[in-house]
Amino acid sequence: MMESVHYVTCLWPGLPELWWRGRLTALPAAIAFALAVNFVLVTRFIYPQWLPSGLATMAFWIGLVAWGFLIYRNIRELPEIVFPRAVSEEPDVFPAAQQAYLKGNWKVTEQLLNDVLAIEHRDPPALLLLAGVYRITERYESAEMLMKEIGRLEVADGWFLEVAAEQQRLEQAIEKQRLAESEMADEKETESDREESEREKPDHRAPQQDTSAADLTESGDDQQGMAA
Repeated sequence: MMESVHYVTCLWPGLPELWWRGRLTALPAAIAFALAVNFVLVTRFIYPQWLPSGLATMAFWIGLVAWGFLIYRNIRELPEIVFPRAVSEEPDVFPAAQQAYLKGNWKVTEQLLNDVLAIEHRDPPALLLLAGVYRITERYESAEMLMKEIGRLEVADGWFLEVAAEQQRLEQAIEKQRLAESEMADEKETESDREESEREKPDHRAPQQDTSAADLTESGDDQQGMAA
């Protein structure tokens, strides 16, 4: 739903794309408009001698007409800038992504969410759901990077509870993996110590065999002595 604050940004050429979409390509237009406004004000009211009065007046009216045209264009393009998914000709597949997520079909969910983000790359629900997919599939590094990106988005301020909950789940999953890896490392170390201890134990079976052989030899000697 369009609000008055959205239309206020239309008064400054380049500002809607820069403010609502974060497009730096609109920054030159915004700077150029600021310079043009300052130039007109300076030459008309502060230093009118810089330009002939007729030329200054003509520049003022030309600038005013151009400003009106840019305002009209900004208002016309505003829905596409603020809510691109709502006005896109592509079907909205976010509900399908939610269904795939609930069914545990992570691959399909990720594909659908990427389609959504191709239209609106700053959509908080889609970004949060994708972070959840990364977390469940144990791609924790990607999930952390995505959560940092979400935290930098102004449009995600209204989703701070969901962002905090997903961040907590991610931290718990990372901690659980860390503990599991630590336990596995401890088990391997214990097993290695046990094997090393087994190797270091003296082998008593060989002397027993030697003693038995010696007994047999002595018994044979005794029998030979008796026979003699």
